[in-house]
Amino acid sequence: MPHSDKELLNSAKKLMLTEANEILRSAENLDVEIVKAAREIYACQGRVVVAGLGKSGHIGRKISATLASLGTPSFFLHAAEASHGDLGMVRREDIGLFISNSGSSAEIVSLLPNFSRIGAKMIAITGSLTSPLAQHADIVLNAHVETEGDPLQLAPMSSTTLELVIGDALAALVTILRGIKREDFAMFHPGGALGRKLLTKVRDLMGTGINLPVVKEGVTVKDALFVITGKGYGTTCIVDEAGNLTGIFTDGDLRRLMEKSGNDAFNTKIEDAMTKTPKVINPDALAAEAVRIIEQNQVSVLIAVENNKPVGIIHIHELLKAGIA
Repeated sequence: MPHSDKELLNSAKKLMLTEANEILRSAENLDVEIVKAAREIYACQGRVVVAGLGKSGHIGRKISATLASLGTPSFFLHAAEASHGDLGMVRREDIGLFISNSGSSAEIVSLLPNFSRIGAKMIAITGSLTSPLAQHADIVLNAHVETEGDPLQLAPMSSTTLELVIGDALAALVTILRGIKREDFAMFHPGGALGRKLLTKVRDLMGTGINLPVVKEGVTVKDALFVITGKGYGTTCIVDEAGNLTGIFTDGDLRRLMEKSGNDAFNTKIEDAMTKTPKVINPDALAAEAVRIIEQNQVSVLIAVENNKPVGIIHIHELLKAGIA
């Protein structure tokens, strides 16, 4: 008889709660061994060689990728391929991070003497503290689960989830020890949206030089309009005789002035019509910060300022085009 949608939904919820409970139980029992492992990786002069097989191998690939993305050199070593030449990639200064639920897989166990001969330290993430892997490793991280959650109790589910979480926690501790900052993280992710947001500065996108709309105090609104329409930003900076920014005048300011003064608006001195508290930003600020200021203040442009002098202008459209907003 086919299962109802409600029965299947309850089964999915039960599985997710089972895995979540295994993580909570492991977190409660977590001890200082994970701190020791993190300090060993932090002090490692070589690379973290993550080894695994099967489903644990897939988890190992992700953990290795996470470590590398956070500045810890790492690569994945397939346990079955290692004995066919790939062990040549391992050096004494490396650390082996072995992932195996049973800790008894022949391919994993066969690697242990080789790592010992090479002289590389070994960290184990395993569900069996009495396994050969646990007995040989210098540091053991307990990934034991009470139940897999699989309806057949055959497929690794809770165990691989816990292995991944422990690996993530380990990578997080190493990140803390290294003092990695957002700017450092960006260096490892130069491509894609993440890299753009973390690396692109206002200076990289702003209009400067002849593209920067600027008029001096004393000119009329009519004179300022020629600059506004010619530069295409819908605004212009106003500066004093020393070149210091004193305000901005936007097409919005013009509409409000015309509603108030009619045609006389065009003969108004610009300093009498300008906005005297423009939103500004340092040209070396991240472009993502410019987006935040623009959204927070509901404006469309920011003036980049150095020493109180306008050096650039950035529009929300430029941020959108660059994939920042």
